[in-house]
Amino acid sequence: QVHLVESGGGSVQAGGSLRLSCAVSGETYCMGWFRQAPGKEREVVAALRSSTGTAYYFDSRKDRFTISRDSAKTTLYLQMDSLQPEDTGMYYCAATRRGLCATARPDEFDYWGQGTQVTVSS
Repeated sequence: QVHLVESGGGSVQAGGSLRLSCAVSGETYCMGWFRQAPGKEREVVAALRSSTGTAYYFDSRKDRFTISRDSAKTTLYLQMDSLQPEDTGMYYCAATRRGLCATARPDEFDYWGQGTQVTVSS
């Protein structure tokens, strides 16, 4: 079993930064951060392959967001800089033991955290 607990969300003004954290317990193949904006589907932001630490980014935010983990591999991070109002949404940490990390399809992630809200005001 994999257990995930996110923290670090909040409200910031445009141009600000936030760092999301996800405490991870259990063995995983791939971990990722997903965002769900109001009325929209959940979409992947970034993923990290557990065994190698290889990071994957999936939209234009790759220039402002950085996924990483600690050396003990127990905490996953998402550093978000130069935040914009369109970054607003619920952010979820997720993990899987299957699928392909390079594509990080939400339906292939079996374990999810409770989510943390990020609100960016203009």
